[in-house]
Amino acid sequence: MPGSGSGARPRQPGTRRVSLHPKRARWAALIGLIALSGCSWASGWLGSSEPAARPIAQTALFAPGQPHQPAGVAFYGVLSEVTAKCDRAGDALRLALDVVVVGERGPAAGGAGAVDLWYFVAVTGPDQAILGKRLFPVHIEIPGSAKRAAVSDHLEQTIPLGGRPPGDLNVVLGFQQSPEAIDFYRHYPGR
Repeated sequence: MPGSGSGARPRQPGTRRVSLHPKRARWAALIGLIALSGCSWASGWLGSSEPAARPIAQTALFAPGQPHQPAGVAFYGVLSEVTAKCDRAGDALRLALDVVVVGERGPAAGGAGAVDLWYFVAVTGPDQAILGKRLFPVHIEIPGSAKRAAVSDHLEQTIPLGGRPPGDLNVVLGFQQSPEAIDFYRHYPGR
């Protein structure tokens, strides 16, 4: 799962983007940890309120020159819904994910009508070591009359097992955080 680090918005093979009405997006802040053995959610992380875990499913982008405080946030991003399906294929797993990403205007958005976010899908081993990570860009247009909007990505990946049992691996989804966003969530964990 190689990462893409360029600032461009490349179209990923097997990725489809669909605009959703903002009211249809569920506002459940999810932590995306999927046990690969059955592609089911690991219940200990779903809706976690742990300060160290919560920011992985949400992010904050700040307006230029604004303080890294709630009043300086131009946009928030939230991983809202994730549906996963796995099929074993020899010594590999085929993973299909449907991910809903929400963009919300913050107090410092001004006249901006769109936000660009990056989220990642990573595979970790039983010791939480990252075995592979891939970044996905998301561009969300927010109509002038709306506070938030969402897009849906359909992703398909083949994950080599390398002789490991599928239950030893996890898939983690989260936003690629800037140092400013990490610091923001340390100081303002309630947002």
